[in-house]
Amino acid sequence: MGWVSALAIYFIIWWVSLFVILPLGVRSQIEDDDVILGTAHSAPTHARMGRKLAQTTLLATVIFAVFYVVTQVYGFGPDDLPHIIPGT
Repeated sequence: MGWVSALAIYFIIWWVSLFVILPLGVRSQIEDDDVILGTAHSAPTHARMGRKLAQTTLLATVIFAVFYVVTQVYGFGPDDLPHIIPGT
């Protein structure tokens, strides 16, 4: 795997991880009784984006490390999975 491919795969893993991390620990304005005029009641009160970006980077790095070890060190790939054809 080249470094461009590795970077692309890491970016995809990071982006998917971001959507996993974003909803964790979010409290809406209605839950905190702190509704700001002109905003949606479901808007978060404290998004803590820096913390979420750090958590996303950590999660993506761990997932990418596992992916790298499985595919590059052990050589396991999609061709190693058995082909199951229903009805045969």
